[in-house]
This record gives sequence, C-alpha cells and structure tokens, in this order.
Amino acid sequence: MPFCSQCGNQVREADAYCTKCGARQPVTMPSVLDGASDAISDRTSVVLCYIPLVGWIASIIVLATSRFRQNPVVRFHAFQGLYLFVAWMLADRVLSPVLHLSLMGSLHDASGWMFRVLFKLAELLIILAGVYMMVKANEHEKLALPVLGDLAEKSL
Repeated sequence: MPFCSQCGNQVREADAYCTKCGARQPVTMPSVLDGASDAISDRTSVVLCYIPLVGWIASIIVLATSRFRQNPVVRFHAFQGLYLFVAWMLADRVLSPVLHLSLMGSLHDASGWMFRVLFKLAELLIILAGVYMMVKANEHEKLALPVLGDLAEKSL
C-alpha cells in the first residue's frame, strides 16, 4: 500500500486525496512502453539501439521507458546509438545533397568521382560502426565512440 506524499499516512492506490490531511496524491500514469520493455533483456535492448538505420526507434523506446531510467549503461548505449543515427542522417540527408550540388559540373571529372566514393565510404563506415557496436554491446562492453561517446556521457 502506498503512503501519503504529504503526511505519510497509509492510503489506497485508488485514493486521489489523503483521508487524514486531504493532500492531493500524485498520479502515476503507466507508460504504454513500460509493459513492452519488460519482455526483453537489458542486453537485447542495448543491441537493438545500434541496428543500422532503424536503431533510433529502439533508442527512443529505451529512453522513454521508466524501466531504464536508473540504468546508466543502457541509457548510455541508447544515447550513443541515437547519435550514431543522427551522424548517418546528417551525412546522407544534408552533406550528400550539398556535395552533389557543388560537384554537379564535375561529376565526370576524376575529382568529383573521388569525392563521391569517399563520401559513400564515410556513410559505410558509420553503418559498420553501428554493427561493431552491436557486437561489443552483446559482449557487455561499454565502448565509447569518439565524440559520440562523450555526447552520450553528457546526456546521462
């Protein structure tokens, strides 16, 4: 049985007010995501956060559930997986069009072709970093990626 948040008197879970002091009791609304997160382990939650291109969904679910609020390791991986996706999205959706427009005239030149190949290799490197982090997270290693790991630590 819960207790009054004001006077400490025992109250029922359904009571909106304390019967002794009359103080309004805080209402805790269960999250829809809380029940779903109970079905998977911490390790699985962490690994799902690093799935290339769709891991951001698992990261947001992990960060939104109350089950992981007191688990800094899982939250660290969720933030880092989210930042890894943001890095890929910036590369793919922002830098790629800018690069394409700036090299429009020199697409057939060797320099234009080389820049496109380097850019695609950078995107591939980001995706491979996600796969590598899935493996390391599955082995219970808290590996911090350069820059993104620092951002994830600060986000905790």
